[in-house]
Amino acid sequence: MTGTTHAVRLGPRSLLTLALVSAVGVVAFGWPFLAPPTSQVGTHTQDAPWLFAGILVLLVAVVAAAIAESGLGPKAVAMLGVLAATGAALRPIGAGTAGIEPMFFLMVLSGRVLGPGFGFVLGNVTMFASALLTGGVGPWMPFQMLAMGWFTMGAGLLPVPGDGRGRTEVRLLAVYGFLAAFAYGTAMNLAGWPFMGALASNIAFDPDAGVPANLARFVAYCLATSLGWDLGRALVTVVLTLTLGPVVLRALRRATRRAAFETAVTFEPR
Repeated sequence: MTGTTHAVRLGPRSLLTLALVSAVGVVAFGWPFLAPPTSQVGTHTQDAPWLFAGILVLLVAVVAAAIAESGLGPKAVAMLGVLAATGAALRPIGAGTAGIEPMFFLMVLSGRVLGPGFGFVLGNVTMFASALLTGGVGPWMPFQMLAMGWFTMGAGLLPVPGDGRGRTEVRLLAVYGFLAAFAYGTAMNLAGWPFMGALASNIAFDPDAGVPANLARFVAYCLATSLGWDLGRALVTVVLTLTLGPVVLRALRRATRRAAFETAVTFEPR
């Protein structure tokens, strides 16, 4: 049996808004490689975090559109709240300790079971809630929300191997989690790397240099600052997925079956 339950089904309006947010997000993350050396953007590297943080407005629009168009019911809202609260509570565990971040494993499995629409909303809400919990509110928060939304949504877009269940699925999710953990780290490096200034001139973004030179600087920055953290995040995600994945997947699927998201809630007259 390969049936899936999607708590949030993305309709045309939601898909259009999501595409717009993703396009703006790509520009917000990758502008150091998109803006030519003669561009005036390079002269505003200290202002850019606040300017690009405006994508938060679009992210909220995506969530609002998804909820409004899909008719997100009280059961799905409850599931979203429980998973987002759990993810937000898991995030501080191991914070500052070699990338030990168990929340990523939960995001992968949740996106897989509940679909890309729910996954994108869950990733956004979880990062917003965890930022409030840890005091991590700042211009980087919209980037974290968007990156985690992509990360969780991607798990829901994975192909269905074989019968869609069992060891093959768990291994697929482990591989995805490993690669996506590095992709998330790289995206967040892009969000912060251009604003280093003169802290490390040999690996910092140089607005007067071309793409090849800045690409080399960025690779050196990733290797010097975040490779160990990203590797730790990836390995923790793989280990938790392989060991706890089957149990958590069954629990999530059992909860979604019992919730019957697509069944309308009705109230009988007293």
